[in-house]
Amino acid sequence: MRISQLNLVGTAAIICIAACIADFAILFLCGSHYPGYSQLKNTISSLGASISPVSTLISVWWTLIGIIFIFFGFIFRKAFDKKLKKVKSASLLIMLYGLGEGIGSGLFKADMTAGKMTLSFIIHDILGGIGVIAALILPLVMLTIITKKNRYGFYLFSWIVFVIGLITMFLFAIRFSSKDNVIDLYRGLWQRLFMLNLYVYFITISVIMYQQKYI
Repeated sequence: MRISQLNLVGTAAIICIAACIADFAILFLCGSHYPGYSQLKNTISSLGASISPVSTLISVWWTLIGIIFIFFGFIFRKAFDKKLKKVKSASLLIMLYGLGEGIGSGLFKADMTAGKMTLSFIIHDILGGIGVIAALILPLVMLTIITKKNRYGFYLFSWIVFVIGLITMFLFAIRFSSKDNVIDLYRGLWQRLFMLNLYVYFITISVIMYQQKYI
C-alpha cells in the first residue's frame, strides 16, 4: 500500500476503536439521565424515542456513528486484498451495519402510539434488523479473509464471536414471541452483550488493520 493509503487505514482503525468505546460510554451516560431507565431491562432504542429526554442527542450520535462505520467499511478494503470477493462482502456488511443500526436508528425513532408501533418504529426495527444480521454474518466472512493458516487465534476468535452473537441475538429476539418472563425482562442486557461482543470484534479488526502499516 502507498503511504497515503497506510495513513488512511491507520486513521480509520483508530476512529473505529474510539467510536466503539465512545458509543458504550454515551449510551450509559444518556441512560443515567433518563429517569426510570434501566440499562439491563430497557432497550437501547428507547433512548432515542421521542419521549426520551436524550432523544435528540442520541439520534445525532447514532447518525454520526453510522457514518463512521460506513467510512470504516469503505477503508477496510484498502487494508486487505481488494481482489478477494470476500473482502468486498465484509466491507459491505460493515457498511450495512452502519447504515442500519446507525443512520437508520438515528433517523427513525422507536415511537409508540396508544401501545402500538408507529411507522417510524417499524422502519427503525427493519433497518436495525438488517444491520444486526450483517454484523452477525461478518465473523463468518472474516474467516475466509484471515484464515486459520494465517492467524489461528483470530480464526478461533471469529467463531466465538459468531456463537456469542447468535445466542445474544436469539435471547433479545425472544421478546417478540414471549412477554413477562425473565429473558424478556432483561432484553436490555442481551442487546448490550451483543453490542459488546461485536465492538470487541470491530476493535480487534481495527488493531489488525493498523498493524498492516508495519507488515
